[in-house]
Amino acid sequence: MLLYTTLGTSDLTRAIRFYKAIFGVLGQPRLPDWADGWAGWRKDYDAGFSFCLCPPFNGEAASAGNGTMAAFKAISAAQVQSFHSVGMTNGGADAGAPGTREAYGPDFYVAYLFDPDGHKLACVYPHYE
Repeated sequence: MLLYTTLGTSDLTRAIRFYKAIFGVLGQPRLPDWADGWAGWRKDYDAGFSFCLCPPFNGEAASAGNGTMAAFKAISAAQVQSFHSVGMTNGGADAGAPGTREAYGPDFYVAYLFDPDGHKLACVYPHYE
């Protein structure tokens, strides 16, 4: 369904440090051959969804959308916990500690972060027991 998501950043070096840490936890390598001013993550160009960063095309400061969120799939609750921990260590802000949420049911284990530019992210293990 989705091919890629791109988020704007006002500080690409800071954003790369943050996303390199959380995508390291999720086993997603950085794509090596991007143009200056861009960064992207995915296992390879033909393998599903990719995640990209760049300064906004209009030259304005990057800003986060209220109600906008990207969610990444985890393979375990421990991976969700690591995502949250390394995100916080690498410039992210807590938006919801790892755990289940009553609104989603007892098997939906999730953590939420704001990246350094204020974009909201989730990491979800949807089969928690």
